[in-house]
Parts: sequence; C-alpha cells; structure tokens
Amino acid sequence: MSAPTTTTGDTPMTHRQTLEALSGLLLVLFVAMLSGTVVSTALPKIIGALNGSQTQYTWVVTATLLTATATTPIWGKLADLFNKKLLVQVAIVVFLVGSVLAGFAQTAGQLIAARAFQGIGVGGLQALVQVAIAAMIPPRERGRYNGYLGGVMAVATVGGPLLGGLIVDTSWLGWRWCFFVGVPVAVIALILLQVTLHLPTARRDNVKIDYLGATLIAAGVSVLLIWISFVDDSFAWLSWQTAAMVGGAAVLLALAVRVEARAQEPVVPLALVRQRTTALAILGSLAVGMAMFGGAVFLGQYFQIGRGYSPTEAGLLTIPMMAGVLGSSIVAGRLITKTGRIKPYIVFGAVVLVIGFALLGTIDHQTSLVLLGAAMFVVGVGVGMTMQNLVLAVQNTVSLKDIGAASSTVAFFRSLGGTIGVSVLGAVLARQVTDRITTDLAAAGIPASGGGSGNLNVDAMPAVVQQIVRAAYGDATGHIFLISAAIAVVGVVAAALLKPVTLRTSLDLPDAATAAAVAADAVDGAPAFDQVDGDAVVRKASARR
Repeated sequence: MSAPTTTTGDTPMTHRQTLEALSGLLLVLFVAMLSGTVVSTALPKIIGALNGSQTQYTWVVTATLLTATATTPIWGKLADLFNKKLLVQVAIVVFLVGSVLAGFAQTAGQLIAARAFQGIGVGGLQALVQVAIAAMIPPRERGRYNGYLGGVMAVATVGGPLLGGLIVDTSWLGWRWCFFVGVPVAVIALILLQVTLHLPTARRDNVKIDYLGATLIAAGVSVLLIWISFVDDSFAWLSWQTAAMVGGAAVLLALAVRVEARAQEPVVPLALVRQRTTALAILGSLAVGMAMFGGAVFLGQYFQIGRGYSPTEAGLLTIPMMAGVLGSSIVAGRLITKTGRIKPYIVFGAVVLVIGFALLGTIDHQTSLVLLGAAMFVVGVGVGMTMQNLVLAVQNTVSLKDIGAASSTVAFFRSLGGTIGVSVLGAVLARQVTDRITTDLAAAGIPASGGGSGNLNVDAMPAVVQQIVRAAYGDATGHIFLISAAIAVVGVVAAALLKPVTLRTSLDLPDAATAAAVAADAVDGAPAFDQVDGDAVVRKASARR
C-alpha cells in the first residue's frame, strides 16, 4: 500500500512531495493563526501605549474577525475561478502589508484599520489552505496528514500568547514586533510555496461570485457592531441614532437574505441552512463562537489589568484552557471514530462549556489562580468537544459536492458569533468598568476626570487610582463570563435537538438507486436505517441485485 496518495492534475504526488507542499501551506496557516493569538496577551500593553480606550481594545480584535469572516467565502469562490496557488500567494501579500501597517500604527484608530486590512489576508489564508489541501489529498487519505495540521494549531494556539507576552516584556523589541514577527515567516512561506506547491487550475465557467450578498452581510453586521459599541455611551438606547443603526442593519440583513435566496452560488446557501442538522449546528456554533471568542479575548486583559501580571505571565496563565481544548478534541475524536456516534460528545461538551463559564462567572480581582485554572480547563474541554464536531455533524448529512459549502457556512456563522460576542461583551465590560471606577473614585474623593477610566495605560496612573481600576476590571470580568454561560446554554439546546446518528463510512451519501433499495428492504421487513452507513448500504443493494 505504498502507492502515491495525492495528485495534482494527471501526475500523482509522492508522500515526500506532499509533505514538501504541506510544509509551505502549514507555515502559512501557522502565521494566520499566530496573528490572532500573539496579540491576545499583548493587547493591554499595546492599547495602553497608544492611549486607547476599552472600546478600541475590543475593535482591534473585532476588525480582524469581521473582515476575515466576510471575505472567507469570497476567497473560496475565487479558488474555483483562478489558480489556487496564486490566490494563496496574493493572500499572503495582503497579510504582509496589513502586518507592516499594524506595526507602524501611531494611534489606536490606525491600528484598527490596519488589523481590518490584515483580516482580509487572514480570511484568504484560512480558506485557501483548506482548499489547496483538499485539491492535493483525497478525502480517504487526508486523515494521515491531520497530525501535522493539529500540531501547527497546537503550537500557534499555545505558543502565540507566550510569544506575545515575551515580545512586549522585552525592552529592545517592543509591542510593534507582535505584528512584525510574522513578516519573515510569511515571506519564507511565500518562497516555499512557489517552489513546492503545484496545483492545476480547475476553472469553471459557470461560477458567479456573490459579491453583493457578502457585502450586504458584512455591512449589516458591521452596523450592528458599531451600534453595540457606542450605545449608552455616545447616545441613548432610545434615540434617533439607535433607530437609524438598528433599522439600517435590519434592512441590510433582510436584503442579504433576499439576495442569497436568488443567487446562483450564494455566500450562505439557504437550502443547506434549512436542513435540521445544519440549522442546529449553525445555532450551536453561533453560541460557541460568541461564548468562546467573546470570553477568551478578555482573559488576557483580566490577568494584566485586573490582577497586575505581566503579558508573559498572562500567557502562561491561559495554558490550562488551551490544554483543555487540545486534550478533549483528541480524546473525543478517537472515541467518535471508534463508536461512530457523535451527538453524546457534542451534548456533553456543550454542558461542560456552560459549567466552565459559570465557574469563571464567580471570579473577581482576588480569585485563587487554582480555581481560575480549573475553570479555564473546563471551558477548554467544552470548546474542544463541540467546535469541530458540530462541523463534522453537518458534513455527515450532506453529499460530497456540498461539503465545502456546508462546512464554510458553519465556520462563517461561528466566526460571526465570535465577532458579535467580542463586541457585545466588550461593550458590557466597558460600561460596567466605567460605572464602577466613577463610583469608587467619587467614594475616595478623587475627581472622575483624573481617573482616566477610558484609558488602559494603568501604569501611568497614581497608585490609589491603579488599585481602583484593577479592582473594577477584575470584578467586572466575572459578569461577562456569566453572560457567556447564558449564551452557551443555547448551544446545549441546539446539541440536544440534533438527531442521534451513526457517522457514515462512505465518502458520499448513497445515490438515489441505493436509497430506493434500502427503502424496498424496509418494506420487505428488513430493518430500516435512521442514518445510512454508505458501505453497508452498497453491500446490501448489491446483494439484492
């Protein structure tokens, strides 16, 4: 069984050639993931150095998530029109330019704009790496290379926060290198891909990119996020600004649904969304994305501002959550492969996620680090057992030709949930922190204007004000985790409503003839199938013939 397992065009690729091509692709994926994780623990220092506010802190993360989410399906559609290798390289160049601009930002506003541009490249890299791997490696053989993919994700997930902390704690580097550090790695990946990756251009003349749908979705969500960020601060809940923004977002999203319903190849295929499993998986992914991204983004801020730890220490303190994600995803994956059952693990993971966030909801600025570590580990276990398995549940119910669209749809809504979660929870945190600081400053006889409640440069504040600000952030963070727990309950409901099925062993769903044979067997008295196992059905249909 040593025959070549991958192919590009008519020439099969050897295992060595596949690994060489994968090296560049995995390096690209590593850089894309690192761009988000390396900033997580460094962001309080970055925003503090730029004299930014809590709202700007949130938007540095939200801007990248939003543009990456909106552009991911467009990059996927472009892969059907143009050379995949060229598109990967274009996405790398966009990412490089965005990284350099972010590194040279002089204000928080410039940083947000640069991160938004960088997100366009990140969206392309995340989408196109998967497309390129699918074009190289047949589905039956893809599993043997998943270990490399998991290793890259583990290093980027765990190593990113540590690297970001070390960079901002190293005086001769500084926070700007959090953005510059990925540049040389991306350049190496660009050269490596030029030498090792050779993919055919499978062009389809009938492909039409749904630019209008993608634009309407991005615009509608962006308006909602802007409203969430500024309501109750710059204007009241009941005001003409609220009416204009909420109404405008509703109109844009309604138009997006109309466009998607009529588009030949929509960004979000409504026919797939209407399927029970896909709809429930989307609902669960929205909840998981909102809870996980929204909650996890603020852990680094809690440790640094609320507890006074350095960025490096904050990165080390978040390891329990990453360990939970990696460990549970590996264990659950093996058990699912062994039993073929997936629903019990998704339900269990969703329940564990709620428990983990409920535990984090009890924290304040003096909570034991042991309790914090245990709670973060529980959250990680919940995320590891739900996130990718929700995608797998959808892939099991659709035909092979629809797997890409179905998977990207679930990923799109998960990222969308994360974007909304970061913005909503960030807005809640900003309001609570401002109110708490204002109250405590007044109680201490200090003018509120001298407290700098909207500024994250805590080290520049007087000692007594520092103590008030740290206590406010530490205590308010627990409240947003309680909100995350409430959101995660929606994921439990969605998981519980999933149909209990056995994962199929075939690559594709049975064809119409095979399905008819199964139905005939059921009429003859043979057991009917709740979920068809492709190989078993083919053998049964063959026996009848």
